[in-house]
Amino acid sequence: MIVNNTHSKVIGYILWIFGFMGAHRFYYGRPISGTIYFFTLGLFFIGWIVDLFLIPSMDRAAERRYVVGPKDYNVSWILLTFLGIFGAHRLYMGKWITAIIWFFTGGLFLLGYLYDYWTLNGQVDEVNRESRRFG
Repeated sequence: MIVNNTHSKVIGYILWIFGFMGAHRFYYGRPISGTIYFFTLGLFFIGWIVDLFLIPSMDRAAERRYVVGPKDYNVSWILLTFLGIFGAHRLYMGKWITAIIWFFTGGLFLLGYLYDYWTLNGQVDEVNRESRRFG
């Protein structure tokens, strides 16, 4: 059986520490609940505590949903989190034009940065699937 290890439980748990802001939910490809957590402090901390036990299942679901390829999801998330406003994650994925736009506009005036939190897993997945098709 081929293991599709796209996401890391260790990173998931590290993000869970800040999970009352939804970070771990965005990471595992759950942007709607991530946004709800952001605005409700992890559903008033109750959902955040419950998620301590749900991270292994969120990890398995992400690994079933997304494909492994040349672009690593963890690297992409680290770049987005710490250097996303400068477009570093977009450079990593080979999206040079939008990376330059992000660099000069502060993540497209932070709206693009927020968009990338919602869609990064899908973007990396798309790049990885394209590489499989043409690689």
